[in-house]
Parts: sequence; structure tokens; C-alpha cells
Amino acid sequence: MERNLLVIGERINSTRKGIQEALQKRDEAFITEEVKAQIEGGAHVIDLNAATLMEGEIECLKWLVPLVQKVADVPICLDSPNPKAMEEILPLCEKKPIVNSITGESERYESLIPIIKEHKPKVIALTIDDSGMPSTAEDRVRIATDLIQKLTADGVSIEDIYVDPVVTPVSTDVSSGKAVLDAIETIMEKFPGVHTVCGLSNISFGLPKRKQINQIFLVLALSKGLDAVILDPCDKRMMANLITTLMLLGEDEFCMNYINACNEGKIEVA
Repeated sequence: MERNLLVIGERINSTRKGIQEALQKRDEAFITEEVKAQIEGGAHVIDLNAATLMEGEIECLKWLVPLVQKVADVPICLDSPNPKAMEEILPLCEKKPIVNSITGESERYESLIPIIKEHKPKVIALTIDDSGMPSTAEDRVRIATDLIQKLTADGVSIEDIYVDPVVTPVSTDVSSGKAVLDAIETIMEKFPGVHTVCGLSNISFGLPKRKQINQIFLVLALSKGLDAVILDPCDKRMMANLITTLMLLGEDEFCMNYINACNEGKIEVA
């Protein structure tokens, strides 16, 4: 059976120098091209992060969200640590958005859950709680279990929950990659209907040839059941690995997605 894999395009993030400048200048042409490139690359959702603009974040998002929606008929993933930004921007979203993210930390959960109840977005749930960052697969599953139970009790459909098991660098703990992979597998088995999501790049922090590590980690995560990923869809090798992996896992009937990608020049021979 084919999974409904969700690709969340990560490029419009104010931590990137070119994006920050474009957001500050309200450069419509630059942002438009960024959105189009991500959609062409295979993004189903566009992640928006203007958090480094600090006090200018909300006004920037008020400009950015309508622009993105004018360019692409896809949902928005609103990536902000600011509940006020969530409260003001979620009503501007034309399609059901994703809130990135809520955690098990008491203060953050309590500040966001009234907004989530009101606007009913999908939710990325990070496996962090008041005890801090998880270090083992068991920690991640424990926090995920608590978050899923709390969110569903607060009226969030389990199908709208995307658990992020918190990818941490293997350069500081060589077992961290396996811990995330084991957590993904356990969460997907334990909670039918829930989703798992992760950003890949943290896994390789501090190491050389980071793209190599990120690409292999994606393949492994997909094999464990990961069904949403935050990445750069303009990275052709990454997207080629994604398409090929799903085919090899038996999730591409008659290999048509792979064949079409080859015909469209999306699969390149190294």
C-alpha cells in the first residue's frame, strides 16, 4: 500500500541569509521564485519561518502568507515559536495549515492549545517535555505517547498529529540516529492513524559531507514508516532518493512514479 507521503518545503526560513534579506525588503519576485521552485521540486506544503525578524515577524508573515497562497495552491506550515504569531496568522490560511510546533513542555503546550482548539490546524508535536530533550528511543516514545493522549483529549484528531521525534546530531551521540529510527517505528505501530515527521539536517551537524548523511538517513527513516519530511525539495538527489526508496518499499505501483521522475529528468545518474 502506498503511503501518502507529505513533503514540507523548508527553504523559506529567515535563518537563511538570502531569504532574510528578501523578507526584510518584501522582495515579491524572489519569494515567488522560491515557492515555485519548491513546488516544482515536489513540495506538498510550504514551511514559513520569519522568527529571526523578531518584532517584525508578524507583519512579515501577514505579507508572506497571502503571497505564497497566490503563487501556490498548497497548505502552509507555520513555523514560529510565538503564540501571538500563530493567533494572528492562522486565520489568513486558506487551506488547513500545519502548526510547527507544539511540545510537551507545560508552558508551551498551555499557550498554544487554545489557539489550536480554535483554528483546528494540523500539528507537529515535538518530543520535548519539561524534563528536556530526549536521548533514547524510549524517551521519545514516552513523550510522544503523552502528547498524543493530551492532544486527542483536547479535540485534535489523531490524523492531524505529526510526531517529530527530535533528530539530534550523531556527532555528539552516535546512537542518536538509531534512537530516532526506532522511535519512528514504534510510534507508527503503537498509534494507528498518527503521522511522524522530521527535519533531516540535524543528524549530520558537525560532520563533513553532510548531504551524504542526510540522504541515507532519509532512506532509513522511510523504511521505518516516516510519512512526512521537512527538507529542501530543490535538492534533486534527495528527492530522487525519496522516490526510489518508496518504489523499493513496494509503494509505487508498476514503478510509475519512478519512471515518470526519470522521464522528467528528476532522477540523475551520478
